[in-house]
Amino acid sequence: MKVLSTNKLIVFSSIFFTLFYNFKFFKDMFVAYGFGGLNSLYFLSTAILLISFMTLVFLIFSSKYIIKPFLITLFVVSSFTAYFMDSYSVVIDSEMIRNSLQTNLKESADLFSFKLILYVIFLAILPTYFIYKTKIEYKSFKVELLSRLKIALLASILVLVIAFSFSKFYTSFLREHKPLRYNVNPIYWIYSIGNYINKTFDTAPIELKEIGLDSKVVEPLQEPKELIILVVGETARADRFSLNGYAKETNPLLKQEDILSFSNMSSCGTSTAHSVPCMFSIYPKEQYSYKKGVSTKNILDVLKNTQDIAILWRDNNSDSKGVALRIDYEDYQTSKTNTICDEECRDEGMLVGLDDYIEKNKNRDILIVLHQMGNHGPAYYKRYPKEFEKFTPVCKTNQLENCTKEEISNAYDNAILYTDYFLSKSINLLKKYEESHETALLYMSDHGESLGENGIYLHGMPYAIAPKEQTNVASFLWLGGGAMEHEYDKQRAKEIKDKEFSQDNLFHTILGLFEVETEVYDKNLDILNDYRND
Repeated sequence: MKVLSTNKLIVFSSIFFTLFYNFKFFKDMFVAYGFGGLNSLYFLSTAILLISFMTLVFLIFSSKYIIKPFLITLFVVSSFTAYFMDSYSVVIDSEMIRNSLQTNLKESADLFSFKLILYVIFLAILPTYFIYKTKIEYKSFKVELLSRLKIALLASILVLVIAFSFSKFYTSFLREHKPLRYNVNPIYWIYSIGNYINKTFDTAPIELKEIGLDSKVVEPLQEPKELIILVVGETARADRFSLNGYAKETNPLLKQEDILSFSNMSSCGTSTAHSVPCMFSIYPKEQYSYKKGVSTKNILDVLKNTQDIAILWRDNNSDSKGVALRIDYEDYQTSKTNTICDEECRDEGMLVGLDDYIEKNKNRDILIVLHQMGNHGPAYYKRYPKEFEKFTPVCKTNQLENCTKEEISNAYDNAILYTDYFLSKSINLLKKYEESHETALLYMSDHGESLGENGIYLHGMPYAIAPKEQTNVASFLWLGGGAMEHEYDKQRAKEIKDKEFSQDNLFHTILGLFEVETEVYDKNLDILNDYRND
């Protein structure tokens, strides 16, 4: 059994973290600067700087009863963050933490791999076992305090000496390569947890802010009722839809329809937990926050206020992220409700039984929201039935770094192909009601996905540095050929294809489609406002 002082255990832990948990940080630093000339000295100084800074942070938690559980927790969590940063180049910020906490077990299972097991064994189990078995030698309070002050002073001096000695380098580093700091493990994820708590929790009880209480449907009594399906897509990039010019034919069925595709649609965030509540919120992207989202009613509430619109949310994803709390909600991730399940429950299962719902509410306007599993990664090959495996060879592992770019793209594109089938099937369902209803289908993905471009995979990057692949989302509108066709000049509306839109437009476009009059409606944000027939 090892006998160590608290200070030695902290210093050893800081060295271990710097050398074995920050591969992504030093790799990106090497890519940015290279290793020649003085850069090798800069690398060494950065390593010493990290060790010194971590030592200062850990000293704060060096009391007798806290130090062991604190370090063990750090090693366990940091082993997972190291794996995801090294494998997928993700950033563990406050929104990624929120997204992780809202991910269900089934989705999480897609991320487990043999490589993750190795990370846990070598970076979690072994160091925590060492700490657990280590006997810490505690001296008198006065001796302990003086010893810690000496270590803290030495660490502070090292930080200051390095910062001033290489001031030009670190000034350039912080100005030109700020995103590199997101990869410092465990410092950045510790900061992100604090940021997450600050953004999320409040001691005061949440009071829901009412909006659109004056909402009412304004349409002639003899006019047919609206029947609209809103499909919330998952992880679908705009540049992977052949409707938008992608070379592979990923939309063979949708191309046969009269589609208004929005090729320049920007997402509100880069994760489902952020984008979904934001896109249904009245707040534009620049003003939206988690606290505002959970404390303010959304577009579905405004529609419900009219008392003339029946609203149903069917979910084949993790959940509605708080959007559908006050409307009819059905979980379709289980075979108990979804009748089309094989390896997993399929999106098309959400269409079964909708005829009954429509018949039940035939004298009301109807909004049906379908939340897809879509292209949820990294196991894209699981997202479609085998008959949709048109593009080969396919990446059939969640360890994307072990596949070629072609294999990853093929798996992802096959999932888009299945989404094309699901959306076409949804449109065909609506076509049955064109004579009795004004029908429309609006599709909008929550965020995009990185497929290995610049070594980045998946999504969830901080929006300020997120690549376009994660923010330019697939979206389109189909207007039925019945009464809805008389409401809009569809031919003229096709000019909007390449205009820039964002998920901020969703709130007001839905109000426009349902002909809802309310003070919260902004016609300037309604995509179709300029194309209504007088």
